[in-house]
Amino acid sequence: MSEGLLSPNKKLSKKAVKVWRLSESLSNVISIIVLAILFYLDYYFSWVYWINWILIGLVVIGIVGGIWGYIKPGLLYKHWRYDISEEFLQLKSGAIKEEHQLVPMTKIQSVSTKQGPLLRKYGLYAVTVQTMGSTHTIPALEKAVATELRNTIAMYAKVEEMEE
Repeated sequence: MSEGLLSPNKKLSKKAVKVWRLSESLSNVISIIVLAILFYLDYYFSWVYWINWILIGLVVIGIVGGIWGYIKPGLLYKHWRYDISEEFLQLKSGAIKEEHQLVPMTKIQSVSTKQGPLLRKYGLYAVTVQTMGSTHTIPALEKAVATELRNTIAMYAKVEEMEE
């Protein structure tokens, strides 16, 4: 078995769980605010009775989603792996439905690091790799790891720096 086909073993930063939970929490808070406004409007305008039942159903779905939103980040972190060799970028993820992707270095057209507000708060970066037909992202790495990974992938894939 060649080196490129061994199972990937590099993990994301442990801070990824905090970032994902914070992101899920923000989404849940926004959903709760929207539902509270809808309940108020239902009460104020006396909408038809079945709308109240739909809102109650949405609350139940929101509670289940909130619980899943707390569990999901731990599962994502536990099963997310990546690795690189001169031949392939390997990405492996999925707790229930496992996905193992091999991206040939010869197909990679660009590689970049990205950092949104939540990743910035924890000093993390996402490494994004683009091929002709798809985009692959390694979601949460420490700055030094992300920079080294980006530079190594660029070297293996022979991606040249764009001059502006």
